[in-house]
Formats: sequence, C-alpha cells, structure tokens
Amino acid sequence: MSFTLQLVTPEGVTLSEEVEQVTLPGIDGEMGIYANHEPLITQIVPGELSYTKNGGKKFYLAIGEGFVKITAKDVSILVDMALREEEIEEKKVEEAIARAQAAIKQKLLGEEELAATQAMLLKSMAQLKVKRRRHGTGAPPITPS
Repeated sequence: MSFTLQLVTPEGVTLSEEVEQVTLPGIDGEMGIYANHEPLITQIVPGELSYTKNGGKKFYLAIGEGFVKITAKDVSILVDMALREEEIEEKKVEEAIARAQAAIKQKLLGEEELAATQAMLLKSMAQLKVKRRRHGTGAPPITPS
C-alpha cells in the first residue's frame, strides 16, 4: 500500500511522491511510517530522511528541524532544510563542521549561540551522511561538546 509524502521547506514544496515507506529522525528517535499509520503530529530533528517508492527503490535526503503530520493516507513534513545528495557540496559541509566543532570546543559561545551552532552541526552531519552514503564512507563522528 502506498501513501502521499509531501515535503515542504521555506522555498516551497520540495517533494510530493507516492511512497510505500518513510523513515525520519523524530525527537524521540527514528520513526518508520507505513500506509494506515495512526494519526500523529510531532517534532523532527536534523538528520537523514529516507523513503521507499513503489518498486522498492530507496531515496535519501538530509533534513533540518521541523514537524511532521501523519495520517493514514499521507505524511506532510515541514522543515527548514531538505537536500538531496546531488545538492550537497561535501567540501563546504566539511568546512562548516570544522568551524562548528572549533567554536564549540572554545566554550566561548553564549547559550543561544551554542544552540544555533549545535543545530548547524547536526544539519551538516546529516548532509555529509547523505552525501557519503553512495560511496560507503559514512559521516565522521560528532565531537562531544
């Protein structure tokens, strides 16, 4: 059975597809969604979203934080970022990760700056994971703050 997956970013509708399954990073851990899921609205965190189209082909996106609304027939996701593998510039992401890790390590950030830097780090790590998935290299570990 399939259902409609719709992904919306500040730029507009990024994706609207009929899919068999969606996996996304929920606030309480990874969520797997299939057709006829119980209705739910919850927060999602930066990470990797995957979905399987009819026929079994799997696709991956790096997503930012946002919300998901799930019904029996559709899944609507509203996030601040959604990027496909081909949209991710690995070198720029690696540089952003290094800058964020250095800023966190210096321990000079205020609470709001620290939270923003950590959020940016999570988004960057998600991008790197999606970008490197095809090559099997994975993403580097996050350095604890």
